[in-house]
Amino acid sequence: MKNLHFPLHFRFRISTIANDFVAKDASERTIAYVRQKLFKLKEAIDIYNNEEKTELLYTIKADKWLDFNTAYAFKDAQGNELGKIVRKGWRSLWKAEYELIDQHGELQYHIREKNPWVKVMDGFVGEIPIVNFFSGYMFNPAYVLTDLAQKPYAILQKNASFFGRKFTLQKLEEIDADDEARIALGFMMMILLERRRG
Repeated sequence: MKNLHFPLHFRFRISTIANDFVAKDASERTIAYVRQKLFKLKEAIDIYNNEEKTELLYTIKADKWLDFNTAYAFKDAQGNELGKIVRKGWRSLWKAEYELIDQHGELQYHIREKNPWVKVMDGFVGEIPIVNFFSGYMFNPAYVLTDLAQKPYAILQKNASFFGRKFTLQKLEEIDADDEARIALGFMMMILLERRRG
C-alpha cells in the first residue's frame, strides 16, 4: 500500500462468516482485502491486494493469546516488521485507546475514541428489539490519530449504514509516505477489534 489516495473506505462483507473487509481509496480502487483467520488462539490477519487473494501484502499477528495490552505486529510479505499497534489495557474498556509504534519500536502516534458515549448508546439501543436494526444509522463512533504533541493527523469515522459495516479514514494533515501504510494497517487492526466489541 503505497501512494495512498485518501480518504480510504473500509467496507465489511456480510455475506461471509469470516471477519473481513475491503479497503478502497478515493478513486474506488481496491487497495487491500483484509481477512481475519478463523479459529486461531492468537489474532492472525492476512492482507491481500484484492478479494481474489492474488498477492499477500502484509500480515498482522498478536504477541499474546489473551491480554489487555496485546501488541499486534505488522509485517510485509517478506517478513520485515513495519511496526505495531498496542491496545491500552483497562483504559480501552471505557474509551478505546491504542498506541502506534514504528518499525524501530518507538511510540509514534496515539489513536483515541473521540466520544465513548456514542458506543455506550449504540450498545444500549442495540438491545432494544426492532429499534436495534437502525442503531447503525444513529450512532457512529470516530477515532482520532494524534502525534505525541496531540496534533491530529487522521480520523476514522463509522458511516451510517444498516449493518454498521462502512468506515472512512481521512487525513487531517500531510503524513510521511513511510508512515501511511503503518497508519492504515493500524486502523485496519483497530477496527477489527472495535467492531467486535460493538
